[in-house]
Amino acid sequence: MSFSRPVAYVYDPLAHARDPHERYLARWGAGAKRVLFLGMNPGPFGMVQTGVPFGDVASVRDFLGVEGRVSRPRREHPLRPVLGFACPRSEVSGQRLWGWVERRFESPARFFRDHFVHNYCPLAFLEAGGRNLTPDRLCAADQGPLFTACDAALTEVVQALGSRHVVGVGAFAERRARYALRGAGVTVCGILHPSPASPLANRGWAPTIERQLGEAGLLGPA
Repeated sequence: MSFSRPVAYVYDPLAHARDPHERYLARWGAGAKRVLFLGMNPGPFGMVQTGVPFGDVASVRDFLGVEGRVSRPRREHPLRPVLGFACPRSEVSGQRLWGWVERRFESPARFFRDHFVHNYCPLAFLEAGGRNLTPDRLCAADQGPLFTACDAALTEVVQALGSRHVVGVGAFAERRARYALRGAGVTVCGILHPSPASPLANRGWAPTIERQLGEAGLLGPA
């Protein structure tokens, strides 16, 4: 695929961070997963660096126990270098999501026994100035083939995991899941995205999603 303006750089962590991504799959992706948490796409300081969805470096390394070799993309924005697990920047969304998992489930093993975390789109997009560009902001001509491929991939992932419930992390992921999985016998709901760009998330993301998941019948007592 090729992408038109304002896309200037495309990062594919499944290529340059394939090693830790495969370690994440091997360690935590085995077996059926009743609930699939679905993110939008890799963040520049998260999965782009570690190959793991919502991949804040410290969370991935210290809580999930995943590390691995990370190479450099063929075309790299000078303001957004891929440093792998040496990246000094934190990803707030990842800190919030995996921090909530740790507080509620105490261990990764307990969470991944019945849940998994995956991204709808595997690619990250950057504008010429280095600003992150989310898939919903691509031009319509680029969205069509990209979303078609991602819809098909999501359907395959849900079938492979045997998931019965998909939780869209943010409105975009929920919307794409509802479209891709229509008629598949899978229930889809949404929760607030943990991005620091969301004033509501900054006022208390964890309590908000606890309520949302409880209303969806997906969260028992802590």
